[in-house]
Amino acid sequence: MTVSITEDIKSASDLKNHMREVFDHAHKTGRPVVVTVNGRPDVVLIDAAVFENKLKALNLLPLLAEAEADVRSGEVRSARTFLKSFKHAKKISR
Repeated sequence: MTVSITEDIKSASDLKNHMREVFDHAHKTGRPVVVTVNGRPDVVLIDAAVFENKLKALNLLPLLAEAEADVRSGEVRSARTFLKSFKHAKKISR
């Protein structure tokens, strides 16, 4: 996720005085807005839909890590073998 230093960093005063514009900017660009207090980053605002998508991606990471560990350890099988055992377990004909 990228951040534009010139467009996406706002002071708390900017947020207070131009809240709707800051929110519209986050919605329009899909980029987070960094809100500063006394010149230092304090909070990050992000569009709710973008946040939800990022959260879904983060929730997949443990599953991907487990799958990658299986590949590294050689615990793999061909798609054909998997589908055959899956069909058998679920009693699917064809």
